[in-house]
Amino acid sequence: MKRVWVLLLSLAFPFLAMAQAPGAPLREGVDYVTLEQGQRWQPGTRIEVVEVFSYTCGHCDAFQPFMAQWQQCKPADVDFHYVAAAYDVDDPFGRMFFAADRAKQVPKLHQQVYDAVHREGTLPRNPSVFELGSWLTGKGFDGRRLQAAMQTKETGALMERARAFMMANQLPGTPSLVVNGKYLVTGGRNWQDRLRILDALIARERAAQAR
Repeated sequence: MKRVWVLLLSLAFPFLAMAQAPGAPLREGVDYVTLEQGQRWQPGTRIEVVEVFSYTCGHCDAFQPFMAQWQQCKPADVDFHYVAAAYDVDDPFGRMFFAADRAKQVPKLHQQVYDAVHREGTLPRNPSVFELGSWLTGKGFDGRRLQAAMQTKETGALMERARAFMMANQLPGTPSLVVNGKYLVTGGRNWQDRLRILDALIARERAAQAR
């Protein structure tokens, strides 16, 4: 048993050694990039953080518990938004997200979708809107109403807007964190370190606004 623990520690040590200290300075081009022609998701003067995600993305699924915990203690001057990735503006999962967001159902729905795709296997990775509507009904949501909302022009416009947001901010994939349409988090040895970078960029924006 001792040899097993030694082996595990030897494997883990390089990763622990690479992790930056909590107060390590940010490195442009490594931890983040500045978006020369970036865009906010919502207009306003408050600090904005956006996570662009996909329900079928394994990395997004792994990141979600950390992001959910961060939201519980996020700074009071920060507005946070999820934005569904829109590589395809007809993507059913993206349309379900925006329909649910307009109905203010995302806090109740979000983790359940990840669980259904990645752990329970109750949702396929390429569902139809009808399959999503049926699944939503089974989870206690108004599935018919949300299914209808997925197919409206308003939801289509939100998907187009999400696609434009991704292109303007040159997002390389999911999950992506964008701060004020100005910074894209690109680094982090692990999910906690990625959030450390996010918090440092928020602090930078707060200081810039105070000048």
